[in-house]
Amino acid sequence: MMVIRPIRADDYPALYAIAVESGHGFTSLPVNDELLMRKISRSEQSFAKAVTMPGDEGYLFVLEDSETGEVCGTSALEAAVGLDDAFYHYHLGKVVHSSRSLGVYKTVDILTLCNDYTGVSELCTLFLRESRREKNNGRLLSKMRFLFMAEFGQRFAERVIAEMRGISNDDGSSPFWQWLQEHFFSLDFPTADYLTGIGQKVFIAELMPKYPIYVSLLSKQAQAVIGKVHDKTKPALALLQSEGFSNRGYVDIFDAGPTVEARVEHIRSVRNSRRLRVNIGAQRSGQPYLVCNTRLAEFRATWLTLDINEHEEEVTLTAAAAAILLVDAGDWVRVSRI
Repeated sequence: MMVIRPIRADDYPALYAIAVESGHGFTSLPVNDELLMRKISRSEQSFAKAVTMPGDEGYLFVLEDSETGEVCGTSALEAAVGLDDAFYHYHLGKVVHSSRSLGVYKTVDILTLCNDYTGVSELCTLFLRESRREKNNGRLLSKMRFLFMAEFGQRFAERVIAEMRGISNDDGSSPFWQWLQEHFFSLDFPTADYLTGIGQKVFIAELMPKYPIYVSLLSKQAQAVIGKVHDKTKPALALLQSEGFSNRGYVDIFDAGPTVEARVEHIRSVRNSRRLRVNIGAQRSGQPYLVCNTRLAEFRATWLTLDINEHEEEVTLTAAAAAILLVDAGDWVRVSRI
């Protein structure tokens, strides 16, 4: 059975292997020993911390095969971004150039550097190893975060975002960054991406153009990738869109990938989730559900086929499923249809 749990210090070798496997453009998992260990330590501290409002907490989860102990993927939540370091985006907007006397009216797309998402929560660090991309594993790894947010709402902001990986070439170069590099920077895309991943963002404020950029002045290659996602990210984007996430014109400053957002209360899996009492018994045929316990430091989530009556206040779990979720008869779980 596949189970989600908080990351532990002894997961470091698996996390490092995932960081290597994730490749260029996966900013939140830099291939750096110190930074990865710091992420694990910060997550452990966040799960142990008493919180009444979102702050500088980061919750890192792993997907584990309960039979083999293999770590198969990761996903994470940031409670509130941009509180310590500036959190940058470009916003894609329009300006109008018009002259009534000359009969000229023209709209022009512009990119404006901003920090509009400061203080919102963020979905991040989602990666499922290729050999495990089957059944409902990807949905579990992504959507279980919504159950966590529903259960521990005081730890998160009212809005949540997800930065989607933009288009980059096989060698790690970004068509969008290549234009910025040529005119404003002397850093290639992998280097800039890596520096951001390890928290060295000062160069952005120092070198990024301060005034809006006219999109029409960019190279055709750069224009073509604005708001587009990497092929490997399309399933993740589709999943978030099905949950109610949408793009409001914000894109990444390095690869121009889209950032999608939603109010937590409007997310489908949050809105449709229910708390139910546990009953231990035989497995009955039914529908696939995400299920999590209601503990913080010992959080567990998995997906199960369950027979749930919408008018009842309890759910029947097998003894094996209850053991995986660290619950007993009478305990609470939160469930949401996949």
